[in-house]
Amino acid sequence: MSKAKQSRRGFMKKAAAASTVFAVPTIIPRSALAQGDRPGANDRIAIAGVGVGRQGSAIFSAAAKDPRTDVVCVCDVNRPRAESIAKQHNASEVSQDYREVLDRSDVDAILTATPEHWRANVCINAALAGKHIYAEKPLTLTIPEGRLMVKAARRTGITFQVGSHQRSQRENFIGCEFIRNGGIGKVKEVHAANYESPWLCDLPAQRVPSGLDWNMWCGPTEMVPYHKELYVPRGNPGWLSFRPYSGGEMTGWGTHGFDQIQSALGLDHTGPTEILVDGPALELPTYAEPESNVRGNELCSTPKLAYRFANGITVHLDKGNRGGGIFVGEKAKMEVFRGRLASNPSEMAEELLKNDPRQSRSHVGNWLDCCVSGKQPVADVEIGHRSATICHLLNIGRLLGRNLKWDPDAEQFVGDDEANGMLTRPMRKGFEWPTV
Repeated sequence: MSKAKQSRRGFMKKAAAASTVFAVPTIIPRSALAQGDRPGANDRIAIAGVGVGRQGSAIFSAAAKDPRTDVVCVCDVNRPRAESIAKQHNASEVSQDYREVLDRSDVDAILTATPEHWRANVCINAALAGKHIYAEKPLTLTIPEGRLMVKAARRTGITFQVGSHQRSQRENFIGCEFIRNGGIGKVKEVHAANYESPWLCDLPAQRVPSGLDWNMWCGPTEMVPYHKELYVPRGNPGWLSFRPYSGGEMTGWGTHGFDQIQSALGLDHTGPTEILVDGPALELPTYAEPESNVRGNELCSTPKLAYRFANGITVHLDKGNRGGGIFVGEKAKMEVFRGRLASNPSEMAEELLKNDPRQSRSHVGNWLDCCVSGKQPVADVEIGHRSATICHLLNIGRLLGRNLKWDPDAEQFVGDDEANGMLTRPMRKGFEWPTV
């Protein structure tokens, strides 16, 4: 980046950089910045990566290759990994603390794919600092933090895209639009996959690898000993299977499937009113030694679940595919799943795709478009929050082993203090959410 560009961006963002490295960023509306609300059409968007592991490196690379971006810096608790990704994209600086990135006046936008237990802190603070955000799904670990993300994004007017990339695949958005517009008639019921809830871990201590800030990785969660099979996302079994770091496959895959169901039913900005639980409460197993996720997934796929919307449509977690849903309508049945569309009768989906000229789009590219235009991206933060909310509701229902009533406007369980007490999570001192 040229010195002239650094100077201009520094003037644009000097108010947003007023906070210290360890403080909550000052809330400054982007309209108060010198250049106005958005980068100009000919301005390059200065980006940083925060959490650049398995999925983070992929989305960051996609943005870095876009001719509209300049790569400024890379942040990861694993410094050797941050240095490797920075070298790939000619970034001169690396960090192990995302707060240092948010305090930079030369960063316009971040892409983040941290583990789920970190996602809220990064995104809420980034939004309050006036940075545009691309955050991987599942967006949240709890429902209240999702609402804080939405509030922070709306307060500062930033563009916030969630990585529910099936919203940008032609088979998916064409199929969901067709169902939403009545193509299969009134939807009577929907079938989703039976996603697994997370379980507990008590793995033995191992030596922390050189260059890894394990205290920072634990972040908002309790400090526990390092173990390779906790640090990796998917392994034997990896953090994605463990509370309190993740919602398990219920969030890992469920946010894909439920997101498509939300879209097809036209219910992006609301949620179910009932969680239906068929069986006794889940007794969580504990993994004390590394092993595959087979045992945990089998145990944590019960009791069986369903959820119902105010309009009466019930979604059953049983025989559906993991990336979408099977929609049973009055006229036909249609299945939407990752990059594919099927129907009964089969000619319906075939003709629909044949006659629609639209093609898949870049999900990261859509985000960058909206950073400039100010339009909402295809997977806006509210959409990502609502899809993740369904996952959290189902996990709570499975843990309690009873039916629950939910108010999607108040985002509270109706008449159930125990269930409402499970909506949030303990936060380690020094890593609390900021006030929005």
